Order: sequence, then structure tokens, then C-alpha cells
Amino acid sequence: MPAMSFVTHLESTADATSLPARTLQTLHGGKPLLVRYDLDAVRKVMAKDTLRLRAPTLWRYRELLPLERDENLVTLGEGLTPLLPCPRLGAALGCSRLLIKDEGQLPTGSFKARGMALAVSLAKELGVTRVAIPSAGNAGGALAAYAARAGIECFAFVPEDTPVVNVSECVLHGAKTFLVDGLIGDCAKIVREGAQRFSWFDMSTLKEPYRIEGKKTMGLELAEQCLWRLPDAIFYPTGGGTGLIGMGKAWDELQALGWIEPGRRPRMYSCQAEGCAPIVRAFEQGLDASPAIDAPSTSASGLRVPKALGDFLVLREVRASKGRAIAGREQRIGHWMSLCARLEGIALCPESAICLDALEQALARGDVKRDDEVVVFNTGAAQKYVEVIRTTPPRLSWRDVDWGIVERAAG
Repeated sequence: MPAMSFVTHLESTADATSLPARTLQTLHGGKPLLVRYDLDAVRKVMAKDTLRLRAPTLWRYRELLPLERDENLVTLGEGLTPLLPCPRLGAALGCSRLLIKDEGQLPTGSFKARGMALAVSLAKELGVTRVAIPSAGNAGGALAAYAARAGIECFAFVPEDTPVVNVSECVLHGAKTFLVDGLIGDCAKIVREGAQRFSWFDMSTLKEPYRIEGKKTMGLELAEQCLWRLPDAIFYPTGGGTGLIGMGKAWDELQALGWIEPGRRPRMYSCQAEGCAPIVRAFEQGLDASPAIDAPSTSASGLRVPKALGDFLVLREVRASKGRAIAGREQRIGHWMSLCARLEGIALCPESAICLDALEQALARGDVKRDDEVVVFNTGAAQKYVEVIRTTPPRLSWRDVDWGIVERAAG
């Protein structure tokens, strides 16, 4: 793979202003920046057939990634993740071609590894020595791990109700971690206000342009796994929405390269929990941006985002793809996690359990047909959510086994 970058500039999503790519950048006009490439030049040096000769990591798409120098690459061996057919779960739902892309098998147990691999690599390349993040879920642990790998100091500010495993992995990886008596927005305020005082770089969702490039590889990888013919529908859990935006960006770039069929894009379904569904509300009301949720409440901690910075980009992608934003039912999270694990052996995170509930609704509404090819993203490993999956099995004495208990369990 070439030790070079095909990046031409950064582009503001506010007004398409071009900004230089080789300097530290955050927002422009209060909106996120996107990385732009010389795709004509990429087309001359990169072909689909060459990918099969490359290592099975997200770095196989190097020409479509912003890193310039190999010595700045920060990796924990991330990618590729399996695309798993789920016939029994699909039959239970009434969906004959259901697949789950299991991001829980990535380093740190979630899809956040993709974004942080790129964000931290570029931070290292641009001379950043201290980073900070607000996080209510997997992002904090992922940043802590990749920052440790890069030798970069890390600060993490997390709400008090953040899952214990997420908090513990921040601490384990050496991040200076603080529990905040508030929501993720309150944590973000601390990070924002402390940036000048402590000279840290704000790694919040979409506050820098490179995390989305790592998340984009989900779309590149899925296209390759589907032999460059994209599925009919994608159900994706949406908190900050970086992954959904990134996949849309991946489709744009692959179409420009001529690698996928023009005009044939998956219908994108943005899935949120009913207790925190600002994008769903905006979609249903025909708004271009979402109202903030005052008191977000859901056990799917990664979806507990009252208002996403990139909400307008998520809504734009959902509408352009003829998809929908759907709120899943909180009381069904445990049901879908259990059913997926029992029928398919896949340990689904609560956020992705919301996707299955949204899929059930879409099937009932007729938005998704029984024979559509549907991909659900499992964005994290269920084992990281001990508060949700904790159970107490029946107890037995080995001295005097009560076989009646076993018989009742056996049915």
C-alpha cells in the first residue's frame, strides 16, 4: 500500500468552504468538516482486484484514507468484521435475507475502534499530544486505548450512569477519567471549556474530520463483502450518527470510482430508542435538524444523545436514500438481545437490539419486503453491558442435585 495521501482539502458542511487538510481543524460555521480526495488520481492507482492481495484490516483502503506517513499509523489490528447470515432470526422476524455485520469483534469491542484508529493516527500525524472526549458509551474506552497505543495523553468525561465496563476501560487504559453529574452534553461543555486551559484537542463526535473516515470503512468493507452490489436496506443505531454519515460518504466515493452501480444505494434506516429519539422526531416532522431531548432515557447508552452535531447530515442521508428514522421500544431491548443470542449465537448490544425492533416495525408497515436483503449493524459486544444482560440462573448443590430443577429447564 502506498505511503501517500490523496486528500485535496477539507470541506465545510455549512457552506462548502474549502480548508487546508494538513493543519488541525475542528468546525467551520459551527458545522462538521468532511475530507475530500482526488478520486481521479485514486482511480489510476487503485483497483478492486488489488484489494484481495491486501491484509484484512481497514487499512486495506489506504488510498481512501487521510493518513500520509506510515510511521504515524496507530493500529490495534482493526477490521475486517464478519457479515453473518441470520436465517433463524430472520424467520422469526419475517425477513428471509437478514444479515448482521458484527462490529463487536473489533478491538475494544465496538465499531468505535474504526473511528478512533483514524482520529488518533491523524492526531499523531498533526502533532497532538493531549486529547479529551465526552462519552456515554464505547467512544471513551476506544479513544483511551488508541491514545495509549499512540503515547498520547487522554482525558475522558463520562456521565455518572455510563455503563461500568465503559468507565473501567477508560481507567484501565490510563485515561484521566471523570464521572460527571449530568448528561453527555454537560460532559461536552467541560471538554469545550477546558480546551484552552489544558491544551487538549477536542475529540468529540464530528468535532474533528477524521473519525468519520474510519467509520466510512464500514461502508467500503460492506460493499466489498457484498461483491460491490449493496443490500436493499441497512438498519443502523444512531446516537451521534457518524457511522451512518460515513457510509453515505463511502457510497459517494465508490460511485465516483465506478466500483458500485450509480443510483443503487441502500435505504438507510436510522434507529433510535423511544426515550431519546431526536432524529426520529425531526424526520417525522419534516425538519432539517432535530430538537434537543430534555430528559433522555434509555438503557442503550450509546443512543443517549439529546442532539447530534451532525443530525442534519443524518436526516439528509436517510431522506436521500428513501429510508426512515424509527424509534425502537425500550421494553423490547432485552427480548431482541436474548432472541438474537439464542437463535444465532450473536451477542447483540442494546443499541442494535433497537434496530431489530425498528426492523420489525418496518416489515409490519411494508417499508421493507420479506425478500429484501437487509443488513443490521451490531455496533458493540453485549458483554460490555453487564447492567443490561445480568441474570441469576437457578442454583444447584453438587452434594444433592435437585434434578427436578434441571428437568423443568429442559422442558
